[in-house]
Amino acid sequence: MNAQDAWNAAYGQLELQLDRANFDTWLRDAFFICEEENGVYVIGVRNSYARDMLQHRLYRNIRRVLSDVCGVDVELRFEVNRPVAKDLPAHENGNTPSANKQPDLFVDTQDDRPLFKLLAQRNAITETDNTLPPLYEQIRRPGYAELPENDLNPDHVFDRFVVSGSNQMAYEAARAVAENPARMYNPFMIYGGVGLGKTHLVHAIAHVCTRQGLRAVFIPSEVFTNDLVDAIRHKTTAMFREKYRSADVLLVDDIQFIAGKESTQEEFFHTFNALHTFQKQIVLVSDRHPRELSTLEDRLRSRFESGLIVDIKPMEYEARVAILRMWAKERKIRVDPAVIDMIAHSASNNVRGLQGVFTQIVAKAHLTDRPITVENVGNLLEHFERPREYSKTPADQATPTQIIEAVAAHFNLNRKDLEGKKRATHINNARQVAMYLLRELTDISLSQIGDFFGGRSHTTVLHACNKITESLDNDPNIRRTLQEVQNMFGNKR
Repeated sequence: MNAQDAWNAAYGQLELQLDRANFDTWLRDAFFICEEENGVYVIGVRNSYARDMLQHRLYRNIRRVLSDVCGVDVELRFEVNRPVAKDLPAHENGNTPSANKQPDLFVDTQDDRPLFKLLAQRNAITETDNTLPPLYEQIRRPGYAELPENDLNPDHVFDRFVVSGSNQMAYEAARAVAENPARMYNPFMIYGGVGLGKTHLVHAIAHVCTRQGLRAVFIPSEVFTNDLVDAIRHKTTAMFREKYRSADVLLVDDIQFIAGKESTQEEFFHTFNALHTFQKQIVLVSDRHPRELSTLEDRLRSRFESGLIVDIKPMEYEARVAILRMWAKERKIRVDPAVIDMIAHSASNNVRGLQGVFTQIVAKAHLTDRPITVENVGNLLEHFERPREYSKTPADQATPTQIIEAVAAHFNLNRKDLEGKKRATHINNARQVAMYLLRELTDISLSQIGDFFGGRSHTTVLHACNKITESLDNDPNIRRTLQEVQNMFGNKR
C-alpha cells in the first residue's frame, strides 16, 4: 500500500470515528501532499486555524489511525497548502473518494458558493500577507441582514460602574480580565439577578479589549443560535465558525438560554474548545450558576466551572445613593439629598428599576415645570407601589371588605375562613376568587391584598390571579361565579 492509499484509508476511518463537528470543521478538506524520506506524512489543510487544531488537539487520534493502517508508527506534519489545479492526479474513474484528491475549494472552480470562491482567492496570497480582512468581514450571508458582532453601549464603561460590597469582586475580576485577556481568568463568568450590572461589566471588558486592538465579539446567546440556524440554512457553517473562532475575546450574554438547545450547545462546545485551546478569552453572563442550569450539558457545565465564577448581589442603599447622584450630576439636575435618600430607600434594588423611577421623577418635574421636592417624589413613589389605574371614581369602587364578604357569602364561608391558613380545596378556590377580584376592582397593591388574607406574600396573590385569569377562557363556571359575586356586593352600594 502506497502512502496515498494509506492516507485515503485513514481518512475514511477518521470520518467514522471523529464527531461530525470536529471532522467537518478541521479535517474535511485535508489532503495528502507527500511522504518525506524520514517517513513523515505531509498533509495539506486550508488555513492556519485548521493546521493548529490538527497539530495540537487531534494529532494523536490521526496518528494512531494512520499508524494502524500502515502497520508501523508514523509521524505527520500539517501545512497550509494550495495545490495548483494542473498538479491534480488523474483518476481512471469518477468515483474517487474525496480524500484522494485535493479539495475543490483550493483551486479555481466555478462553485457559486461565495465562501469557497473567497477561500480560493485568499489562499492565492501568501500566509504572511496581513492586508486581507478576516472572512467574516468579506462575506455577507445571502438574503439575510447580518447582526453586528458588537453592539456595545458607550455608557457601559468601568468609569461609570459604581462599586460596592455587593459587586466589588466581580468588578475587580472584570478589570483583570480586560487588562490581561486569557492570562488571568479564562473562562470568566458573572451571574446574578436582573439589573445588577452584569451586562455593564461585560460591555466594559469589550471596550477595553477593543482599545487594545483585539477583536472582541459581544453577542447575546440568542444571536449565536440565530447565526447558527442561518448558517445551516445557507450552508455557510465554515464562515460561521471562522467568525466566532477567530475572535480574540468572545463575550456571550444570557448564556443560560442555550440550555436545552442541543445543536447550539454542540456548536458552542466546539467553539469554546477552539478558543480555549488557542488561549483566547471567553466571558460568559448568566442569571444562575452553571450547576443550577439543569438542561445544560455536563461537558459545558464542567468547562464553565473550570474558570472563575463570581456573582453580583442586589445593591445596598449606599450604592443606590451613589448611582442616583451620578445620574443627577450627568444630567445637570439639582436634586435635594432628602429626595435622593427617599428614592434610594423606596425604589427597586436593581439598576433598571432605579433608573425607571429616576427617569419618571425627572420627566414629571420637567413636563409640569415643578421642582423635585420630597412631597412630589413621595406621590410618585406611591404610584410605583400601586401602579394600576381605574376609570371608576372612589365612590363607585367596591371596598375590599365588600368584596371579601361577598365572596365568603357566595361560597357559604365566613371571612375568617378566607383569612386563615386552611387549604381545603373549596376554601382555596374562594380565596383565589377574592384575590382576583381585589386586584381587578380596587387599586391596592399585591402586597396589600396579601395582608387581607393573613399576610400572604405578593407572589401567592399573583399566582392566584394568574390561575383565575387562565380559567376564564375555558371554564364557564368561573365566569358565572365572578359575575354572581360582583352582583352581590354591587347591590349593597
